Amino acid sequence: MTEDYPPISANSAPGFPDPLRMSLGHADDRLLVDHWMPPQWGIAPRIRIGRHWVNTLWALPISAAALLCLIALAQSLRELPSVGAFIQRHPGIAQSAPAVGSGFPWWLEVQHFLNMFFMLFIMRAGLQILADHPRLYWGRDCTPGTDWFRFQVPVPKGRIWTAKDDSVTLPTWLGIPGLRHTLGLSRWWHFSVNLLWVINGVVFYALLFSTDQWQRLVPLTWDVFPAALSTAIQYASLNFPVDEGWTRYNGLQQLSYFITVFIAAPVSIATGLMQSPAISNKLSWFGRLFNRQAMRSVHFISFAWFVGFILAHGAMVFVTGLRQNTNHMFAGVDNASWVGFPPFLLAMAILILAWLIASPLTIRYARQVQHVGAFMVGRMMGLAERWDPRSQLTEKDISPYFWPNGTMPNSEAFDDLVANKFASYRLRIDGLVERPQEFSLAALKAMPKQEQITTHFCIQGWSGVAKWGGVPMRDILSLVKPMPKARYAVFYSLADGADGGRYYDVHKIENMSHDLTILAYEMNGAPVSVLHGAPLRLRCENELGFKMVKWIAAIEFVHDFADLGAGEGGYNEDHEFYGYRMPI
Repeated sequence: MTEDYPPISANSAPGFPDPLRMSLGHADDRLLVDHWMPPQWGIAPRIRIGRHWVNTLWALPISAAALLCLIALAQSLRELPSVGAFIQRHPGIAQSAPAVGSGFPWWLEVQHFLNMFFMLFIMRAGLQILADHPRLYWGRDCTPGTDWFRFQVPVPKGRIWTAKDDSVTLPTWLGIPGLRHTLGLSRWWHFSVNLLWVINGVVFYALLFSTDQWQRLVPLTWDVFPAALSTAIQYASLNFPVDEGWTRYNGLQQLSYFITVFIAAPVSIATGLMQSPAISNKLSWFGRLFNRQAMRSVHFISFAWFVGFILAHGAMVFVTGLRQNTNHMFAGVDNASWVGFPPFLLAMAILILAWLIASPLTIRYARQVQHVGAFMVGRMMGLAERWDPRSQLTEKDISPYFWPNGTMPNSEAFDDLVANKFASYRLRIDGLVERPQEFSLAALKAMPKQEQITTHFCIQGWSGVAKWGGVPMRDILSLVKPMPKARYAVFYSLADGADGGRYYDVHKIENMSHDLTILAYEMNGAPVSVLHGAPLRLRCENELGFKMVKWIAAIEFVHDFADLGAGEGGYNEDHEFYGYRMPI
């Protein structure tokens, strides 16, 4: 058993610190590997085909064999007179496509490098986020057995298996920072660098369409399709087409670049945003149709496209002429010199160095990464909190399985509450309010009840639909009357966090007035189970799940939270480097 905290009273003695505040633990500003979750390695990625799971590593020998067969087939096809005539009619470049007269301008070279640089961090951080719930689904919820992709063993039966238990370790050279359950830091990397990538993309679009460079990427004739087929046959036969990339891309290049720039990139952005509780729940039927798990799956497929494109693009740079290609993209010239090769080597050195130091620096300067990330995207995330979520579902949408999470209360005081069915439970509400109060569970249940069927968005990636019943927080506000200088509501739990010290979280007071913000004591028509937060848990449907404190002990209204815990706005914010504004 952990230590039993002093009783929570409505009126602490003057001059004595509040016992709940005293129970908050401090946190280190570094990621202490020795005190972190122990490693848990996943398995080779698997895809479900029907009822059978197939190890994706089989793709390596199968792809090698298929490539050899493709080469033999293409070489045989080229011996056929009809195929030879087809290639002669369509040599690889759509003949009616306009030529680009500006070559590869300096701005294109700079943005090409920045795009490569940003994608390193986006993809590595994205993999780290995926490793916290290493399963993908198409349905709205995450019932075990309904996933179509995973790199973790099946969910064990006959024991409580939390979402945190399900997380796996990545090597530090692959993920950022690579350690198990470090998605707080990886999300700051992912969102911050994504912002830079989007800004770079907007500038790229603007410059692309204000010059003739857009004609290099956008097909303007249907001839691009036979040209692409011709190019594919020539590449596969190892008898490459003539490269005219200085002025025009061949059909295969043009289609692949067009898909990457104008389809895969926007899809990645849109599906990333649709995984947000604030955005999804604001968009009503659209958010219900394009549910979070489907968006996670499409987001992963777009990620796989980028990986494939980068690998293929990199390979073709070498096999089709390293000197010519580096001259084009790193020197902006079209000649037989080696002037572009040194800048290419420098760019590769920068990318390799950034790759190597990203994880060690993140582990050592974890708090700084959190603060820089909050500076870059925190305010933008905060804007989404202004949206009053209204998206509700029907009873047929309720998930058959709702993942458990969090560290359970472990004290004699809580055991006594459970034993007497929470008859002695009291919810204390005080701080900067005109009327501090205590409520028994019976008193809360006597108030007007609000029911809602909503989707729970966990920061780890899983989601689930449940029907919640409880007291609207706006009714609580009207009873206790927060003072004008009260800016935040602090929710204290009856449970400790995983690293010791009482669990708590902070919300903007405006969030407490939203229509779907309630103190829930019912789940799916029955009392909330102890596993899911009994006797009382917060539901705030524009935030990620960790913000919805379970096993609520007290609510305190404050002007600032800098003196609470480590001052970051919540337990996971203090100890796991999350952000206190997490509607995305």
